[in-house]
Amino acid sequence: MPSLNSFKSRQTLTVGDKTYVYYSLEAASKNGLGDVSKLPVTLKILLENLLRAEDGVTVTKADIEAVAKWVDNKGKIEHEIAFRPARVLMQDFTGVPAVVDLAAMRDAAAALGSNPEKVNPLIPVDLVIDHSVMVDYAGKGDSFAKNVDLEYDRNGERYEFLRWGQSAFKNFRVVPPGTGICHQVNLEYLAQTVWTAEDGSDEVAYPDSVVGTDSHTTMINGLAVLGWGVGGIEAEAAMLGQPISMLIPEVVGFKLDGKLPEGATATDLVLTVTQMLRKKGVVGKFVEFFGPGLDSMTLEDRATIANMAPEYGATCGFFPVAEDTINFLRSTGRDAGRVALVEAYAKANMMWKHDAGQPVFTDELALDLGSVQPSLAGPKRPQDRVLVADAATAFKSALEGEFGKAGEVAKRVGVEGHNHDLGHGDVVIAAITSCTNTSNPSVLIAAGLVARKARAKGLTVKPWVKTSLAPGSQVVTDYLTQSGLQSDLDAMGFNLVGYGCTTCIGNSGPLPEEITKAIVAGDLVAASVLSGNRNFEGRVNPDTRANYLASPPLVVAYALAGSMQVDLNKEPLGTGSDGQPVYLKDVWPTSTEVSAIMREYVTAEMFARRYADVFKGDVNWQAIQVSGGQTYNWPAKSTYVANPPYFEGMTMTPKGVEDILHARVLGLFGDSITTDHISPAGSIKASSPAGKFLTENGVSAIDFNSYGARRGHHEVMMRGTFANIRIKNQMVPGVEGGVTKHWPDGEVMPIYDAAMLYKDAGTPLVIFAGKEYGTGSSRDWAAKGTNLLGVRAVITESFERIHRSNLIGMGVLPFQFRDGVTWASLNLVGDEMVSIYGINDIAPRKEMDVEIRRADGTVVIAPVISRIDTANELDYYFSGGIMQFVLRQLARAA
Repeated sequence: MPSLNSFKSRQTLTVGDKTYVYYSLEAASKNGLGDVSKLPVTLKILLENLLRAEDGVTVTKADIEAVAKWVDNKGKIEHEIAFRPARVLMQDFTGVPAVVDLAAMRDAAAALGSNPEKVNPLIPVDLVIDHSVMVDYAGKGDSFAKNVDLEYDRNGERYEFLRWGQSAFKNFRVVPPGTGICHQVNLEYLAQTVWTAEDGSDEVAYPDSVVGTDSHTTMINGLAVLGWGVGGIEAEAAMLGQPISMLIPEVVGFKLDGKLPEGATATDLVLTVTQMLRKKGVVGKFVEFFGPGLDSMTLEDRATIANMAPEYGATCGFFPVAEDTINFLRSTGRDAGRVALVEAYAKANMMWKHDAGQPVFTDELALDLGSVQPSLAGPKRPQDRVLVADAATAFKSALEGEFGKAGEVAKRVGVEGHNHDLGHGDVVIAAITSCTNTSNPSVLIAAGLVARKARAKGLTVKPWVKTSLAPGSQVVTDYLTQSGLQSDLDAMGFNLVGYGCTTCIGNSGPLPEEITKAIVAGDLVAASVLSGNRNFEGRVNPDTRANYLASPPLVVAYALAGSMQVDLNKEPLGTGSDGQPVYLKDVWPTSTEVSAIMREYVTAEMFARRYADVFKGDVNWQAIQVSGGQTYNWPAKSTYVANPPYFEGMTMTPKGVEDILHARVLGLFGDSITTDHISPAGSIKASSPAGKFLTENGVSAIDFNSYGARRGHHEVMMRGTFANIRIKNQMVPGVEGGVTKHWPDGEVMPIYDAAMLYKDAGTPLVIFAGKEYGTGSSRDWAAKGTNLLGVRAVITESFERIHRSNLIGMGVLPFQFRDGVTWASLNLVGDEMVSIYGINDIAPRKEMDVEIRRADGTVVIAPVISRIDTANELDYYFSGGIMQFVLRQLARAA
């Protein structure tokens, strides 16, 4: 439907010999909208989106005016808008369940008497398979080939399903395994900064924008593409034509001055920014970077900062179009005509960098880049930055305090079959991994140079360290190989293990059995050092309790040192072949050395060659046979994909919602419960409910794969909900793992088992938690699993953005305590019964009361606010969820 164009903003723009239609902010300003030149660029993008989509229903003239008035109220006045992204990005862990849902919706559409083909993406969708490769083999020249073989062996059912999806759905492309990480492929190839689409005989140009089923979709904001992570269910709705409902955000301006000092990296910068913004508090807000410091940063540096927006809590961290944007598009082989369009469009539509003066922001903070120092973050959270100079001392303090190992700093345990021992803080995993850093040639080349210098001095990695290199793009292999640096990394054990997320998402693979035995025998706090973006408890590897984020060159340095107890600034990494100690300063490269290799070996031809046939895949991918038509023939015995129960018994009229009466408490959780805690992605224990299910279905433990790989099967995933080995349910104090107390008998059992007993008894369930509930990945199964366990409401001190939205999308009510109340201040222990009345009258942000009846019969009232934030979300809830809402709309339109 063409825009109503109330502000006469539809104009033409000629670039070279082509003429495009575009929606001009300047024209809108002149035609009654008023001056919008001082808006942050992020809000200009939202404004253009509304101008282009104005239909009088989902986007009204008043919505457009509300964005224009932001300059006056700076986002302090709540106003809901409908945002339509240009496209959707997915990875396979979240993409497979999304395609499962679409396939199930086709079945449900047929059952409702509608055409199944109505369930089809209306905007471009790209799925990049990057989450499945695991580091089973590492440190050898054949590690990559062996890991690829295992990946296809484990994931054949999933990959066959995705190949079916690629053939069954229009506007849906799959980037095969072994290509790279979705965000890096997006940065280097998929994203265009300015998108185009046909509108009758016209070609319309507009800002590229994206939502993704991975929280680090935000990385693309470094290329001036507005994007953020959403849950899979919200992404599915966007694919099917639903706008993203959101409040006009506050925008925090982050001013950067100066330039990074010698020895500091982009990783050190992003860890500093993350710590600053977490302290500032930017959850649910946009962050926009500005200032003269941008001129000293490469686009890859900007992408590194944009990538970690989920870690600093923002919806996005945006950098506007600038000369470096144009240069990057050109140097990565983008079409020359598109590059010219990007420059012309950004300058014509007020979206070029802030040359015309600083925009208005809700709030501001600033950083002198010259103050950034080499840093790590850990041992458990990305915002817990520690200087390299202080890291050894900080680890020892954490060992005594956080890990409760007072007096054990010098403890060592023998390793069976080896002539070395193992102690607290020993680095057992050193992984160069993750799109956060492998997308940035400067830090990859720096890592290679550290390896080269260490090799020249005769240093070797400590024997207990599992080393790996998993770049986010095949281009990385090209420039490391051609520069000779890959040979140096190989000599240090950093051989290629795969092109995918690997250790960053917990696919670190097993440690050698004798290392695991020593860790368990000594109850050791073993460490990992990785160039990733997350280090939450239980995420990286079951055997590493202390996990540190670091730049790739520091990963190599810690592999050489072998322990977090080594002070890299004062103690040697090891002894050289000449018998002399070798220090970090002896192997650390200069920025001049790094730049020289970048200029010579990172070329546009590499990008053009690697992405010329990006959807073709290797011989393994091409050999997969595809069967089935427009609906999927669900394999009866598969433990990877199954038709989910969300649409069972669904009719065109939603069932009414009921009050929550006499619900039992399934969990009492503390602060910063992540989506990894709620729905782990890593290994499956044989003794867990999911492990028992797989065993009962003929799957041997060696073939369990991971929770992430099995997200297409609800029976596995609901059993894995709240099954993280490090989660702490305060109903069972002092115990780690997914257990609870079942009432009224008080028996301790797995959370899944208790939930099924309650389900059989017809008892609804609630969850209580502290601050930042649902932080981390945009993991829709954290909400899907919650729903399938029978949880009706989650009551917390605060929510992270994506998980709150996902809960509503699955028909689970999010409530937030008010008036300073917490479950701890209410002295809850978990044996209470909970009732919430008036749910049929619930409204966005409505203040309500929760009735809590203690075991002794006394009643306490807890004041809460409904965290259904928008009218659209209310519609989704009363429809039973967002998928049901969309399906009914599609069926009515048939």
